[in-house]
Amino acid sequence: MPRQSRFVLPNCPHHIIQRGHNRQAVFTRDDDYLYYLDNLQEWKTALDCKVYAYCLMTNHVHLVVDPGNDPEKLGLLMKRLAGRQTRYINTIENRSGSLWEGRYKSSPIEANQYLLACCRYVELNPVRAGMVDDPAQYHWSSCSGKVQGFPVAWLDLDPFYLSLGKSAGKRAKKYALWLQESIPESELELIRDATQQGRLTANDNFIRQMADTVGRCLEVRKPGRPRKDEK
Repeated sequence: MPRQSRFVLPNCPHHIIQRGHNRQAVFTRDDDYLYYLDNLQEWKTALDCKVYAYCLMTNHVHLVVDPGNDPEKLGLLMKRLAGRQTRYINTIENRSGSLWEGRYKSSPIEANQYLLACCRYVELNPVRAGMVDDPAQYHWSSCSGKVQGFPVAWLDLDPFYLSLGKSAGKRAKKYALWLQESIPESELELIRDATQQGRLTANDNFIRQMADTVGRCLEVRKPGRPRKDEK
């Protein structure tokens, strides 16, 4: 079955997942994480992309990135990050071959409803994996800076995070409390499935509106017999 072409929108945040080849470890030393983050900072600046959240897990990464006016910059960013990290690890470990799976997964996000939720999903990954109890304890994500009121200087704070309070302290406190709230299973499934399937993280109305705009079917149809009006 041919692979579906990746759907990228300009001036729209995207949830991105890239996994290690055969789900093997990508980061094994602190320097591995630091090198990736240095390159993320360099290339998001060079390409004028916005990074709203990140989480580097042992064998995969989660990013929330807005490519700006040119959607092709999303692919360029991921190509630069993957290429540099591969060369870096291959040199250190005296190995060759791919470090990553062939294609990263991405999902455009309906910002008004799901951007903050996707950032929370990304930053709670270490908790769901049983690595930490508090997401702010995990060193390799954007969470700790947000809940302490001191995000890394190059991180872009989305307007929904900024709306949580007039001061950095108030925003941090409210965001920390929000991370502790129970998350509806339907929200988790929507974010997870949309990213895996390369479709929009959005409600049905927004998906239909975007489909009309781009002239392309964006809904994932369930398997089975078509309705009579679809034959």
